[in-house]
Amino acid sequence: MSFLGDSYLIGNDAGMKIYAGIKSLPILDPHNHANVKEIAANCNYPNAWQLFAATDHYVWEVLRKCGIAEEYLTGSRSPEEKWLKMASVFPDVAGNPVYEWIHLDLRRYLGINTLLGPDTGKALWEQINGVLARPDKRPLQLLQQIGVEAMCSTDDPVDMLEEHGTVNRAAGKTLIRPTWRPDKAMKIFAPGWREYIGRVGERFGIGIKSVKDLIAALQLSHDYFALRGCVASDHGIEVPPSADAAFEDADAVFRKAMNGETVSCAETGVYMGYFLGEVAEMNAAKDWVCQLHMGAVRDVRDVLFRSIGPDCGGDISNHFQDHMPALIKFLNRFNDRLKVVLYCLDAGHQATLATISRAFGEKVRLGSAWWLCDTPVGMKRQLEYIGSVDLLSNFAGMVSDSRKLLSYGSRFEMFRRVLSGVLGRMVEDGQMPQEIAETLAAKMAYSEPKKFFGL
Repeated sequence: MSFLGDSYLIGNDAGMKIYAGIKSLPILDPHNHANVKEIAANCNYPNAWQLFAATDHYVWEVLRKCGIAEEYLTGSRSPEEKWLKMASVFPDVAGNPVYEWIHLDLRRYLGINTLLGPDTGKALWEQINGVLARPDKRPLQLLQQIGVEAMCSTDDPVDMLEEHGTVNRAAGKTLIRPTWRPDKAMKIFAPGWREYIGRVGERFGIGIKSVKDLIAALQLSHDYFALRGCVASDHGIEVPPSADAAFEDADAVFRKAMNGETVSCAETGVYMGYFLGEVAEMNAAKDWVCQLHMGAVRDVRDVLFRSIGPDCGGDISNHFQDHMPALIKFLNRFNDRLKVVLYCLDAGHQATLATISRAFGEKVRLGSAWWLCDTPVGMKRQLEYIGSVDLLSNFAGMVSDSRKLLSYGSRFEMFRRVLSGVLGRMVEDGQMPQEIAETLAAKMAYSEPKKFFGL
C-alpha cells in the first residue's frame, strides 16, 4: 500500500465503494476556529510556515517532542528558519496524524507530492511559496477548492461579526456562520473575568450589577448573533455543571465575585450551572444546537502559559472526571426541547456519553472524536462503539476544530476514509448490506449534520 494512496485508511473493498460515494460530498464544518478576518481579507498567504504551522498547536506540540526550541515555534525566528527547523525533524513525526495531515494538504491542495524532510525543506519552502502566490490559492479560493459548503467559526458574545458579512457577500452565499461561545462570561474563576463583564455591559449599554443584568445583556448578544446566521452555541467546560441552581444563589455568587472577593469551588459550580441553564434556555427558544466540549484540563505546563498564553499546547485530558451526574440533570431539564451535541476529550468517556445519548433520544447526539481523539485510532474506536450502543445514523457529524484553513480538507478526508473503512468492515462481516452502508455513510458525512445544525 502506497503512502496516502487510494486505499489509505480503508483497507477493504466494500469500504472503497463506500468512500467513492462520499469523497466528493461538500464539507459542512459546524465547529472550527477559523480566522474570519484572514478569510475576509482574502490575501495570499505570505509563506509556507504561515499556512501550515503558524497557528497550529498540534504542530508545535509534536515539534517540541522532537526537541525543537520554542524560538523556532512561537518565538522570534523568521518563518523560513521555522519551516526549515520543522523539516529537519519531520520524518520523526511519522505515525502521528500531523505527518499525514500536512502531506495531505501538500498533495491534495497544492499539488506537491514531495515528502517534507531535512533534504527537501529548502526546495519545498520555495515551491510552496510560489504556489501560494497564485490568485487561485487565496483563502476564499482554497475553501472553494476544498469543497466547503458551510462552516461555523467560534466567536465571543461581544464580537461585531463584520467579517462574516464580508466573506458571505464575497462568496455569494452563507459560507461562514458565527457560533456563540460565552465561556469568558461563564468562567467566573478566570483572571480578567470582572473586566470582561464590564466589556459585555459596554457592548450592550447595560450597567451590569447582577446576574439578571448579565443574562439580559447576553440575550441581546444571542439575538444579534441569530440575525447574522448563528445556529449554535459552544461551551468549553472541564466538567459539566448542574443547571439547577437557584437565581438567588447564583446572584449572590456573582455579586461576591464582582466585589473582588474569592469565590469557592462550590460557589463557582452554582454560578456556572445557573449560567449554562439560562443560555441553554435561549438556545431552546431559537432551536439552536448546544455544543458541550467537555474534559479539557487547561494550561498544565506553567512555562508555556506564562510565556505564550492559552491555546499553545499545554492542555491535557483526564480519565477521572465524572461527567455523568450533572449532565443527566442538564439533559432532564431540557428533555426533548434542546438539541445537544456531546464531545469529550478522553476516549474513556465515550462509553458513558454513548449510553447517555442512547437514553435521551433523538435530540442528544455524539459529536466527532474531538481533539486528542481526532486521529484514525480515536475515530475508528468511537465509530465502532457508536454503532454497537447508540445509532450511527444519529451521529452529529465531523468537525475540524481547526485553526488553519487547509485542515478543513485533510481532516474531513481522514474522517471519511475511516468511516468508510469501519462501515466496509461491517459489510464484509455480514452486519449490513452494501447499499445500506453507502446510504448511511452519505447521511453521516453530509445530509444529517446539514439537517441537524440547519446549515
